[in-house]
Amino acid sequence: MDNEVLKLEAAEELGLLEKVKKVGWSNLSAQETGKIGYIVKKKMQQKMKERDKI
Repeated sequence: MDNEVLKLEAAEELGLLEKVKKVGWSNLSAQETGKIGYIVKKKMQQKMKERDKI
């Protein structure tokens, strides 16, 4: 899964997707980008675990 897709999914989960669409990634606060990064990291780790099980 592409990182951009993961970032969009994370933004949507946090209710930030509309803000991202309006102002772009660079205009999010550090707190918002940190939360998105945390979710992306968790999703990537989950994907790795699933892939390793196969």
